[in-house]
Amino acid sequence: MRPPSIKDIAQALGISIGTVDRALHGRSDISAATRARVLKKAEELGYKPNIAARSLKLNRRLRIGVYFPREIASFFDALRSGVSDAAAASSGVNVDLVFRTFPRLDEGDLELLKADLHENFDGILVAPGNPDHIGSALNQFARRDIPVICVASDAPRSERLAAVTADAQTSGAIAAEIFSRTIHKAGQLATFVGDLTTLDHAEKLRGFAANLALFAPHLSLLPSVESHEKPTLAYRQAIALLAKKPHPIGIYVSTANSMPILRALEEKRLIGEIQVITTDLFPELLPYIESGKVIATLYQRPFAQGKTALELLLRYLVQGTAPETITRLAPHIILRSNLSLFTGYLKEREGER
Repeated sequence: MRPPSIKDIAQALGISIGTVDRALHGRSDISAATRARVLKKAEELGYKPNIAARSLKLNRRLRIGVYFPREIASFFDALRSGVSDAAAASSGVNVDLVFRTFPRLDEGDLELLKADLHENFDGILVAPGNPDHIGSALNQFARRDIPVICVASDAPRSERLAAVTADAQTSGAIAAEIFSRTIHKAGQLATFVGDLTTLDHAEKLRGFAANLALFAPHLSLLPSVESHEKPTLAYRQAIALLAKKPHPIGIYVSTANSMPILRALEEKRLIGEIQVITTDLFPELLPYIESGKVIATLYQRPFAQGKTALELLLRYLVQGTAPETITRLAPHIILRSNLSLFTGYLKEREGER
């Protein structure tokens, strides 16, 4: 049997071949509802255009805007590397990445997006901070038929095409279960987050609190500390927390901003006494895991997130294949016993920067 064609899609929907062609090629002179019908039918029929042929037909490069923060660099640099890797590996498609960098989540992102609303982008990737702040800007891109994929967190009430994240709620739940298995005396746990207005950060805390209540009723949860991804602030907050009596018997750092907290613990000589679970993996953290000062870290796989996000966006732009609304990557649990499995990968990623 011959593969399905644009003509087959048009006949199945009772519309013109030109309308199908405009929908599949991401042109602006078509309604969102019609585009959705065409993409859905194309997927049902198994329509697969020739990527190289389409790239030649377009006779242009795909221009992708990438909006990621600078801090925390150990996470977002890896995210950028994943996007760059996917662009370099794209077959038959020329991709120009336009990286836009702002200080940190919910700081400078809205201003950059607004300034670029009339840029000639074919699609954008964005790490959203407060979705209520930037949702309207994302909607303006989407209404210009510029698909938006959120990465690392989500803006679910916006008109974004899709989101690619680590499973944040599961990350928090895993951290709580580890504490329930390693801390047997009653006491208090502290959590350091970035911003609770960021969906990813809020979901980690939700998963942590729920599993803590389920598996460890002997452990109580102190109010979360929001460090806003600022290392200096996180250090001061940790020093203030450790000065209180009684101090917590466990700390969960739910972002990559863990080094200031570990430094404070060392200065107060509590690094071995207070159990610590961190997030992500970077060279400075390795000695703490190797020595057992950090009992586990939950790796959010930023490189894989960035790579997956761009691959999904290119597939949508080139093939017309709509991605799942949310793609959640399972976090990796890294302990001292399996750290060696990840150090080679980490060195490889560091070498690509």
